[in-house]
Amino acid sequence: MEVHPPRLPLGAIGAMCKVWGGIALLIACQLAHAVECKMETVGAAAFTACRVDLTTERLELYWKDEGGRPYRQFSALREALAHQGKTLVFAANAGMYLPDFSPVGLFVADGRELVPLNRRPGSGNFSQQPNGVFLVDGNGARVMSTTDYSKELPTPKLATQSGPMLVHQGEITTSAVMNPRSEWRKIRNGVCAPAPAAVFFVISETPVSFYEFAGYFRDHLQCAEALYLDGSISSLYAPRVGRDDHGSDLGPMLGVVASGAGR
Repeated sequence: MEVHPPRLPLGAIGAMCKVWGGIALLIACQLAHAVECKMETVGAAAFTACRVDLTTERLELYWKDEGGRPYRQFSALREALAHQGKTLVFAANAGMYLPDFSPVGLFVADGRELVPLNRRPGSGNFSQQPNGVFLVDGNGARVMSTTDYSKELPTPKLATQSGPMLVHQGEITTSAVMNPRSEWRKIRNGVCAPAPAAVFFVISETPVSFYEFAGYFRDHLQCAEALYLDGSISSLYAPRVGRDDHGSDLGPMLGVVASGAGR
């Protein structure tokens, strides 16, 4: 599946670089290398943030191979793509999943909805309100609440649902898990899209609370909407910075893929 949002004018691309360039420990902001990762320490917490530029890269959503088997590991996805003459450039887990590795909520790949929007109540992190959807459609990437998604009914090329939302309408959300005094800290990862062609994937390098994690998206990435993807299973594949996690088996995965042509 390939996602090609409309190309932005150079001025808009430059604005995206200014957003990224204002963050400490910048690796680079070059269109020749459109997936850039950096590590930043904020107080006692450390985070790795990777910016995907959708004007030059294809972001894709994965779950099962051609035989209908869940990939479960980045290595399996990488090998399957290699057989197609493609290279996995970047990947991250893409939301919560059931014991059979199927997505808990909405899953849209290549414009096809394989799992519907999940609005059922529950007690886990996924069901904390507001939960939300990360999607890419003809206008680019964005994060929106599940409620807003159900009202607008967009037609995404890819979409994955998770919860809770970390930031909504520029503010840290107020679900029960977002207590600023919470001592419940874990490795966590999430996603936001501060501009239609800019997507940030973030994983904490140290255990953090939900509130601390949300604060990084709001205060350091200037994201008005941000979505939690998962906790202890959080994983990252970013070979340019030596990252190739081999932890828990995964369900949905988001990946940037380079084809042999033009590379």
